[in-house]
Amino acid sequence: MPCTIIAGGQWGDEGKGKIAAYLALTDKPKIIARAGVGPNAGHTVVWKGEKLGLREISCGFVHEGARVLIGPGVLVNPEVVLDEIEKTEIGDRMGIDRKCAIIEQKHIEQDRSSKHLKGEIGTTGTGCGPANAERVNRSSKLAEEIEELKEFLTDVPQEVNVALEKGERVFIEGSQGFGLSLIHGTFPYVTSKDISASTLAADVGVGPTNVDEVLLIFKAYISRVGAGPFPTEMPLEKAEEMGIVEHGTVTGRRRRIGEFDFDLAKRSIMINGATQLAITNVDRLFDGNKGIQKYDKLTKEARDFIEKIESEVNVPVTLVSTGPKTEDIIDLRSEKL
Repeated sequence: MPCTIIAGGQWGDEGKGKIAAYLALTDKPKIIARAGVGPNAGHTVVWKGEKLGLREISCGFVHEGARVLIGPGVLVNPEVVLDEIEKTEIGDRMGIDRKCAIIEQKHIEQDRSSKHLKGEIGTTGTGCGPANAERVNRSSKLAEEIEELKEFLTDVPQEVNVALEKGERVFIEGSQGFGLSLIHGTFPYVTSKDISASTLAADVGVGPTNVDEVLLIFKAYISRVGAGPFPTEMPLEKAEEMGIVEHGTVTGRRRRIGEFDFDLAKRSIMINGATQLAITNVDRLFDGNKGIQKYDKLTKEARDFIEKIESEVNVPVTLVSTGPKTEDIIDLRSEKL
């Protein structure tokens, strides 16, 4: 499967970073490219024993043989991306497309001072909405105009498609989750662009006929940061009783928690064109499953839940995450694909 898209199926926070890191280390792609909105999404990976939250570069950087790219559809905050390149020590294999639009300080200030965006919608305040609005207005700065980014500039669509022509593996890591899509999500409580699989492919310059697999990631329960509809939401007190207390990677805000939403999952699968699913945080929803790496070692309750999902949505579950570490995973791909 040369080209695989990794996308979120709910409202973000599904564990895309951990899954991207696992797949990068296991499948060893030639390229792993970041798609999606920009630095308003934080992806978490445990690297060298440390928990690292990344907002611009793909968590697949952990595979030292991969070229790490940011597609032209992604917003770039130069300060954030340069800090992450330094932290991860990947300057020699990092590429940023020349056409990435730039988030400037004015965009951050507009975002944080907007009564509508910050107060009513509950945005992250990272400047993504105003920066995307400026891009639509055709007046934004591009990465090629920023001197500090000069050494990393490249043509991402060209690199990606050359790799695919050679039969080399390419992973595309999306951001946020389907329910936050500007087009398909719970408008107006959404992000500032579409983040479904078709747009993630376009973000890095891959045509639809070159996509082989769409791996859609679902949490065993759902979380959401900020305002907006949440049909299966439970009281925070109930979530606390279950031992589920989470905070957003970027904002630090307390996440709202809810039960798995099968209606949302079915629509997400349909519009993303999912070919396989990953279910994360199984260990947090069902006791006795932390760190399990074999499916038959899961508790019956956990297995019944996963099998119910497969039965309801008719798409195979190929990865099951059982903890925060990259190796805390059950890989069923050889059995189901």
